[in-house]
Order: sequence, then C-alpha cells, then structure tokens
Amino acid sequence: MTQSSIPATMKAAVMPRPGEIAIQELPVPQAGPGEVLIKVMAVGVCGSDVHYYENGRIGSYIVQKPIILGHECAGEISAVGEGVTRFKPGDRVAVEPGVTCGKCRACKEGRYNLCPKVEFLATPPYDGAFVQYIKMREDFVFPIPDSLSYEAAALNEPFSVGIHAAKRSRLQPGSTVAIMGMGPVGLMAVAAAKAFGAAQIFVTDLEPIRLEAAKRMGATHAINVREQDAVAVIKSLTNDEGVDVAWETAGNPRALQSAMASLRRGGKLAIVGLPAQDEIPLNIPFIADNELDIYGIFRYANTYPSGIEFLASRLVDIDALITDRYTLEQTREALERALTNKSGSLKVMVYPNGQQ
Repeated sequence: MTQSSIPATMKAAVMPRPGEIAIQELPVPQAGPGEVLIKVMAVGVCGSDVHYYENGRIGSYIVQKPIILGHECAGEISAVGEGVTRFKPGDRVAVEPGVTCGKCRACKEGRYNLCPKVEFLATPPYDGAFVQYIKMREDFVFPIPDSLSYEAAALNEPFSVGIHAAKRSRLQPGSTVAIMGMGPVGLMAVAAAKAFGAAQIFVTDLEPIRLEAAKRMGATHAINVREQDAVAVIKSLTNDEGVDVAWETAGNPRALQSAMASLRRGGKLAIVGLPAQDEIPLNIPFIADNELDIYGIFRYANTYPSGIEFLASRLVDIDALITDRYTLEQTREALERALTNKSGSLKVMVYPNGQQ
C-alpha cells in the first residue's frame, strides 16, 4: 500500500461509557519518526476489554473519558515514519501493545513490563485497536511469516502471558504443571506449558467446551471442578506428591487456593489472574512448611519473537480457539458475546478491515 492510498479518515469503535459502543469516523493517525502505521486486520477480545465494557475499571485503571478498547492485534504496515529501518509497507506484523520508556530502572533491567510510564493499548487513558489503523513505535512491532494467520498473530499477546509465567516460575522440560481456569489466557497458557516441554499438564474449569479445547492445546488431564475435587485428582495422579508448578489464570479465589494446594513441597505458584477483591486468605503455614515460591505475573517482557516462532511452528492449532467472528461495526455484539457466552465461546475476534 502506498502512502497516497491511505484514507484520511477511518472507522473506530468507541466506548463513550461502559456498556455502550459507538462507531465513529476519526482521522487516520500519522506515523511520526520511528513509528509505523498499521492497517489492523484482526483483534482478539480480551477479558480486560470485557471488564472495562462491563464495569468501567480494572483495579486502579478507571475509564474516565470515551475510550477505544482492544489490544490483541495484528495487521499490515501501511506507512513508515522517518528513520524506520525494520519495516516497509506491505509487511505483515504482530503488535506488542505496551510502549515503554526504555530509560527507567525496570526497562534497563529488561523487566520493561514494570515500566511506570508504559502506554498500553486500551488501558485508560490510552486508546486501543478496535480501529482500522493504529500507529506504533517500530520496536514494539514484529514481523510474522506468511504461514501465520493474523488471528494467530493477534493471539501472541495472551500467549505471551503464558510464556512469561513459564519463565518466571522456571517451568522445566519434563515437569508437571497445573493450570487453573481455561479462559482464553488459560488456554494459551496450556500452549505455553507445552512449548516449554511440560510432561504432564493438568487443567481445571467449569465449562466442558473449555476443557475440550485445553486438551487440543496439549493438556494431558482435564478436570471439571463441578464434578471432581481438583486437588485430590492431581495428588492421585502424581503419587500423592503434587505438581512442580501451578498457575492460576482465572482470578478466582478458590482456584488460587486449589492451585497452591496442588503443589508438591518446594513447588512454584504463579498468580496470573486478577481477582475482583484485593485480599484472599492463603494458608501461610503451608507456604512456609513447604517452602513454596510465589510469583506475581504482570503482562510479559521479551516474549514476542519466541511466541511468534512457536505459533508459526503449528505444534498447536491456535486458530481452533476462535469461535466467534465480528466486523468492526459489530464490536458491541462481540463484547456482549464474550461477556455472556462463556459456555459456548472461546475466543471472539473482530476484523476492523473485514475478513481476508
């Protein structure tokens, strides 16, 4: 695409207030120095998008003015700004949605996900990707091979959370892992555990469709917590020892307690999901007696290239997770679908420029 073929205006799905989406005509952004303009081809609906749509806030992040949601995205380079060397128009790319300062202590330590000045798509006050075009700094944009669909490339964002959890909790090849909660992040975490070589992957959820999807992603044991005691099943299948690593991805207090109880002595717990409440009772003597390591997981850092490489390997059929597809004009329906159809939907995808 040449610069001259880029339109002056674009459609955007704007949330004027929680529970409402308005399709508006906005100016197409201009790529400045070091930036690229991206024609957005696929955007996944994330749990955070649904939370903002339903409640207008996540913890300390509060929607105070109209905002554009969506941050799991991929597309095609339409134009490049001055000084850009890594991309040209027509390149297919995945977008890492959090642009950091590169100068603070966290950035310099390589833990740039903790940068206090991060500008993260669709996190107030920054607009997101339910638009036809976005601009991004080129160092947060990554090439994708022709063999990788835009949808799968967009899902590298939640996949990166799983990669980060695996790295933080030192998941080793041949180890055992329990993952509590099979929403989209949990399902991508299963793929990450498989990528890191886990020998046994135990998963829990309430919904049969999600447990079936987890098995397709690589889970070896799927436990419906409506029917079985997850901790008892995990203990019985690990010689009463428990697993090496447990990840809680649902933000559910009981799931977090179960994740911790499923660990062997010396095991590692990663807290991925964000619960609605600030405080959850945990068995402190159990933590001390068993010398457990507990890791907080906030987004990810340095995961995008390896994530793209794994997704392109086709070892896991990520595209099979996509159950619902909507146009940009149907963004409200897409959010409602993700909010209300947990027993039937896995991943909801929006196509700002139509399906290709």
